Amino acid sequence: MHNDDELVLKNFFTQLTVEVRASIHTIKSYQRDINHLSGYCEDKTIDHWADLQSTDIRSHIASRHRKGLSSKSLHRELSAIRSFYNYLLKKGLVSANPAQPIQAPKQARKLPKTLDVDQLSGLLEAGASSILEIRDLAMFELFYSSGLRLSELSALDLADLDLADKTLVVRIGKGGKSRVLPIGSKAIAAIKNWLKLRIIKPDAGDALFTSTRGTRIGQRSIELRLELWCKKKGIAEHIHPHMLRHSFASHLLESSQDLRAVQELLGHTNISTTQIYTHLDFQHLAEIYDKAHPRAKKKPL
Repeated sequence: MHNDDELVLKNFFTQLTVEVRASIHTIKSYQRDINHLSGYCEDKTIDHWADLQSTDIRSHIASRHRKGLSSKSLHRELSAIRSFYNYLLKKGLVSANPAQPIQAPKQARKLPKTLDVDQLSGLLEAGASSILEIRDLAMFELFYSSGLRLSELSALDLADLDLADKTLVVRIGKGGKSRVLPIGSKAIAAIKNWLKLRIIKPDAGDALFTSTRGTRIGQRSIELRLELWCKKKGIAEHIHPHMLRHSFASHLLESSQDLRAVQELLGHTNISTTQIYTHLDFQHLAEIYDKAHPRAKKKPL
């Protein structure tokens, strides 16, 4: 690349850091992705960003795909390239964004992994034998009871709960949206047990769940506590907090068949995001059909 074009790229990342305040993870990903594009330009002896055409972007992405890159990674690379060229457009350095019309191969949608009711009962009824386990059980019950995201549970304050009304408020969910959720009786009982023993220090504010230091428990700590809980209770399967949210959604949809209600409870902006749980529900129904239907059980002659 020409020196001026290298300087433009450097200025782009400065803008991402200072003005956009993108995360370090995003910046590193973008740098890696655009470095791959720079490598393509070197191979094709393209010296200026303005000389790249849509056919070049398509060829580059196809080459990355042949190297075994996943659809998700290709989508991310295209996003980085589009962002860079949008920056060049604003600066008047290019006349069009060559990455705009290019599409990455479609990504196969994976079904979220869930636990069945018996597995969850075994997980949540294993018994708590210490203050921290009483807190952990309250967290896990609340995950499954209200379908919370990990970030939402960690951010909960005492003021967000109304145990008499059996509700809680997620004040800042994904996309900055708030929502009111019901709390089940098992979760309420577990929370009350925790509140009797809750460790608190002034800098924890009004945090519902606190660490041994009396400060708000972090997201990674919650993940590690769930791993430890499963290990101590003899549960071999790797279970993460989002599996409890997935299980909440799947079990609720299976019982109610009310997709809109599940969408509201999960805080999904688009119902298409919630619809993935209908596939899980259908799988469950198909298994019941195969086991129970007289004609399904008979093998062909």
